[in-house]
Amino acid sequence: MKPATAAKKLGVYLEATPAEFQEGVVSRDELNALQADPPEWLRDLRRNGPHPRAVIAAKLGVSISGLARGGITGALTTEEIDAVKSENPDWLQRERETQAEVRKEEARLKAARSES
Repeated sequence: MKPATAAKKLGVYLEATPAEFQEGVVSRDELNALQADPPEWLRDLRRNGPHPRAVIAAKLGVSISGLARGGITGALTTEEIDAVKSENPDWLQRERETQAEVRKEEARLKAARSES
């Protein structure tokens, strides 16, 4: 698979991976090996970042669209994510509320479908 696909499956920011990872092709077996026993570079990226938007959104409890509305369009490190959490800006509060409402509605719809 392409390195971008592998990076997405591993939850890491492609541009922060080693050059040999970015330039090569990753087989399914190699991906499984990376997931089962991650090398130091992968553990470090997962721990400290920079993180892709999907990971940033999950860590902040918002959607990827919410990140964009909040002005975050690039990768952030764990330290930068923690700084945003501690600042707790207005946009983050609004987006968390929106995300909570979305989850409530999804749960309501799921319950309604299971009753029918």
